Amino acid sequence: MDEPQATRSTPADDHLLGAAPLIRTATAGGIATLTLDSPGNRNALSTPLMTQLLDGLAAAVADPAVRVVVLTHTGPVFCSGADLAETAAAYASRQVPVRMLGDVLAAVWDCPKPVVARIGGPARAGGLGLIAAADIAICDAAATFAFTEVRLGVVPAVISATVLRRLQPRAAARLYLTGELFDGALAERFGLVTAAVAADELDPTVAETCAALVRGAPGALAGAKQLIRRVPADDFQTDVGELRELSTGYFLSAEGREGVRAFREKRDPAWVPMP
Repeated sequence: MDEPQATRSTPADDHLLGAAPLIRTATAGGIATLTLDSPGNRNALSTPLMTQLLDGLAAAVADPAVRVVVLTHTGPVFCSGADLAETAAAYASRQVPVRMLGDVLAAVWDCPKPVVARIGGPARAGGLGLIAAADIAICDAAATFAFTEVRLGVVPAVISATVLRRLQPRAAARLYLTGELFDGALAERFGLVTAAVAADELDPTVAETCAALVRGAPGALAGAKQLIRRVPADDFQTDVGELRELSTGYFLSAEGREGVRAFREKRDPAWVPMP
């Protein structure tokens, strides 16, 4: 995805003197783009990269101008998974980088703003956890994916927190146990990604998706994310009662009032970014 004309463009961890910029950030039009920029090791999930990604996500959440977060990459590979060189070097301390991966997945999953993953190339292992953590994932149909953990003598434990919430159970059993390669079309069919599109349609599809997302009210978007993950009450009457109160609260909120007023006045609500 071409970077938008940015009003701000800096390494996500600018304050860490001497640290290589492995995450690039650019914000424009209500969209914060976080780019994995470590193509030399296929954007592996090293501790420095994950630290910078956490910083970039935190900055995007704190910025009221940001409505949507896009995760993308430089180089031909979206993310190759754990940094195995760093992992091997860390055996003595037992502080392997995968320990931080849970924090990264939680930050993406719990982000109150919609997160869109743009996948223009292969992803493996931990990279699939990152894709599953995003609210919407759009990939090049030619991209390949694999849960390679069992072939390395390990299991996809941490990433299961997000992946198993997306994958169909039968697909999860097949892909976890075989470690086989699968393409974008199967990733879409199995529920790992939202859509698999032709390479020349990837950026337009991501842009169209983001354009739709920024029209949503910030509070309502956060509330809708929570609603999607809400566990229904066992009793129907209790459940519908809770939802009725929730709906009433949003209609009576400042955002709800502005949205209804804007609709009646045939104009954009105040929260829609200026073109």
